[in-house]
Amino acid sequence: MTNGSAEHKGTIVFDLDGTLVDSVPDLAGALDGLMMEMGLPAFGIPATRKLIGHGIANLVRGALTLRSIEWQHDQGLHAITRFTELYSERLSRETRPYPDVKQTLSMLAEDGWQLAVCTNKIERYAKLILSDLGLARFFPVIAGPDTFGVAKPDPRHLLETASHAGGGDRIIFVGDSEVDISTAKAAGVPVIAVSYGYAKTPLAALLPEALVDRFSDIPKAIDDIARECPS
Repeated sequence: MTNGSAEHKGTIVFDLDGTLVDSVPDLAGALDGLMMEMGLPAFGIPATRKLIGHGIANLVRGALTLRSIEWQHDQGLHAITRFTELYSERLSRETRPYPDVKQTLSMLAEDGWQLAVCTNKIERYAKLILSDLGLARFFPVIAGPDTFGVAKPDPRHLLETASHAGGGDRIIFVGDSEVDISTAKAAGVPVIAVSYGYAKTPLAALLPEALVDRFSDIPKAIDDIARECPS
């Protein structure tokens, strides 16, 4: 969604889980379904939240490690495949956008920003979730780890996403985790961190250009960055 009359200001790239949407309930539901099938204790939402950020394979590997299951290649691949199947059945059953996401995205698009998503969730799942939640129209590019063959924290994931979305002289990344901040710094891109997501450590210590408590605070943070770091 773009405004043809607005000046193109640059590209804002967003993380998905923990930034645009709260997907923990559906991820936890799929993970607990897998644990039940394997005869293992469930995790629930709080414990699943701590495993999010590096994609499905690492989530499943981390869960099995916490359940003292030694990683064996064939068993591990089967567990990842089965989790993916379970998750695909409930992608947006309980996943919801955070407050003010749709209104803020509309405001940024009308103001001349190109918008994109860079996520470690596989592309087709990210697209389905955003479509189900009425947000896909804002993002001409939605890139998962399978889109360009690289995944965060590899900076190429962010830079390729921004380039395909239109790039421009200014790129800003918005995310919620240590992975997002390290990706942006490796790419040389200013980063706005949201405090309400899935981070495991205090994000202020990682020195993002801005730290906000609400999604609706992002436009002001973008304006501040634009003034302090003119392109």
